[in-house]
Amino acid sequence: MKKIYVLSLAIVSFFACKKANEENIIAVEYPETKKVDTITNYFGTEVKDPYRWLEDDRSEETEDWVKRQNNVTFGYLENIPFRDDLKQRLEKLWNYEKITAPFKEGNYTYFYKNNGLQNQYVVYRQKGDEEPEVFLDPNTFSEDATTSLAGLSFSKSGKLAAYSISEGGSDWRKVIVMDAESREIIEDTIVDVKFSGLSWKGDDGFYYSSYDKPEGSELSAKTDQHKLYYHKLGTTQKEDELIFGGTEAEKHRYVGGYVTEDDRYLIVSGSVSTSGNRLYIKDLTEPSSSLVPILMHYDSDTGVIENMGSKLYLVTNLNAPNKKIVTVDASNPAPENWVDFIPETENVLSVSTGGGYFFAEYMIDAVSKVFQYDYDGKQVREVVLPGVGSVGSFNGKKEATVLYYSFANYNTPGNIYKYNPETGKSDTYWSPNIDFDSDAYESKQVFYTSKDSTKVPMIITYKKGLKLNGKNPTMLYGYGGFNISLTPSFSTLMAVWLEQGGVYAVPNLRGGGEYGKAWHIAGTKMQKQNVFDDFIAAAEYLIAENYTSPEYLAIRGGSNGGLLVGATMTQRPDLMKVALPAVGVLDMLRYHTFTAGAGWAYDYGTAEDNKEMFAYLKGYSPLHSVTEGTMYPATLITTGDHDDRVVPAHSFKFAAELQDKHAGKTPVLIRIETNAGHGAGTPVSKTIEQYADIFGFTFFNMGYDELPNKAVLKEFKD
Repeated sequence: MKKIYVLSLAIVSFFACKKANEENIIAVEYPETKKVDTITNYFGTEVKDPYRWLEDDRSEETEDWVKRQNNVTFGYLENIPFRDDLKQRLEKLWNYEKITAPFKEGNYTYFYKNNGLQNQYVVYRQKGDEEPEVFLDPNTFSEDATTSLAGLSFSKSGKLAAYSISEGGSDWRKVIVMDAESREIIEDTIVDVKFSGLSWKGDDGFYYSSYDKPEGSELSAKTDQHKLYYHKLGTTQKEDELIFGGTEAEKHRYVGGYVTEDDRYLIVSGSVSTSGNRLYIKDLTEPSSSLVPILMHYDSDTGVIENMGSKLYLVTNLNAPNKKIVTVDASNPAPENWVDFIPETENVLSVSTGGGYFFAEYMIDAVSKVFQYDYDGKQVREVVLPGVGSVGSFNGKKEATVLYYSFANYNTPGNIYKYNPETGKSDTYWSPNIDFDSDAYESKQVFYTSKDSTKVPMIITYKKGLKLNGKNPTMLYGYGGFNISLTPSFSTLMAVWLEQGGVYAVPNLRGGGEYGKAWHIAGTKMQKQNVFDDFIAAAEYLIAENYTSPEYLAIRGGSNGGLLVGATMTQRPDLMKVALPAVGVLDMLRYHTFTAGAGWAYDYGTAEDNKEMFAYLKGYSPLHSVTEGTMYPATLITTGDHDDRVVPAHSFKFAAELQDKHAGKTPVLIRIETNAGHGAGTPVSKTIEQYADIFGFTFFNMGYDELPNKAVLKEFKD
């Protein structure tokens, strides 16, 4: 069996933060992972896949492998001397009241609240000045709190509600309908719902989306045909009307439908991938009306965001890579009839509506700026924000006289503000009472040069007075994909990292949406290597500027970011001390064969496309880039056994491959959370345990035998 080596706890430094110069090595055996002769031929090239048997998430062999891996991993983690201190500090810092912006439905104002360490947020409601009361408490859904509230939608009158639940972190949902006034359940549970909103038509029923239940494992089997249904109250799910999908002509991997606020139109979107959609509209005031196409190609991301009578307002990146708003009449909604309402600018636009206004948020080097417009397209004002950071949307109903928005950055916890859309005045609605001194930390935005001379922004957060001596433990976090933008936000978890003298660096890699469609495209398919080059260049910048060094650098990312970490650590294992790939897409030759993974082909391409695409994917696929005899960084792979978005087989196979071929003494471990999925809805207790392990593993493998800043631990214990 292969062995790993860890520092013996018999050696304890007499000095805080001192790295052990002499290591008392003890050997720990990896679990044995069998190899099976599985070979796939791609365009004449045979590719071995010895661990494919781990893709069977229902087999007893896979279950046994998971148990054996977790036994080794948790045996290792339990021996980290400051693991419990980190857990206690995370609990202490997390234990403050958290609420969301309120919203009005019917006669009540609703909001989400967590008293501190509750595993799930609780939904409260309040009528006038009466005391708030619990409306829904997801902590009661299951004994271990792994069943979470995944969505909540009210009928137009606010008298009825439909809410969806997720069990064990799965993307599959169940929908429950209740009388909002009495809180009594009034319908049978609707099942097999996935990637779906819930949009009501009056008080009569609602629209939802789902796939047919797949053959085989519902956690990993391919789901390719998404459908939109209408559920009329008082009928069974079998009687639900199929609105869109279900035919070869309407075959889409992602379908969504929603009703405009005035109940006049149903808007339907159909996509074959995560970018680009067709768009349809149906006049609900005419029962016999059919779906009318607005857009019949996938060359843009376009949606209806508002209407005034038959006048539609659409946000689109069609011929506008940074997005714009256009108007058109519903009677003839084709693109040739569109009229610019808020034209495209050099900055990326996102839009929200409320109080009878449009709020145009622009990302300027990943930082928010917001302008308010009326329904005639006249700019009313620039909204004065509390500082430099990220703003939450101004969503609200048309008749709302007060709107709410959130604001945060990397070192400032999110505050909620109430905004008067008529005067433009903002007032603080809620501020967190958290045991963290934000003023002691600062964020700095820098621009560094990637391999091909592209300038990439990065925000670096650290304690004021940081010494640039190359010895600061640094967490480099990235994503770089799917047009997703990483904007400044506060994390209670990362606050603990910062308290320990850690540096937190977040670059805005190509593949994201920070600079519009062109920035996204520059990190897709045959240009995906740009993303990894940007991340590598970020690490090199941090090292060159003496923020850190390879001995003190950890890289981290989840999902597509897990792919980023896997590719970076296999291409440049010398660059970092610790690698932390979470729920990663790590087998680039087979990712599209699981669940809705084929929809990611817009960003990745597939190994079945052509010989060139196959070769390119194989060239950076983390699973296929592990080489015999290479010294890899200390690696802690994390995943959930119920992850049905990026199936855990990616992580299983990558861990087995690393354990087999890794030549170094650093540990290569996999931590598999049971009864957990891709991340959403994870109980607070599980999140705290996971990050105590991640931070503990990271500091320990950077050579610390006690935490860098013990003083903060003494303060909270005292």
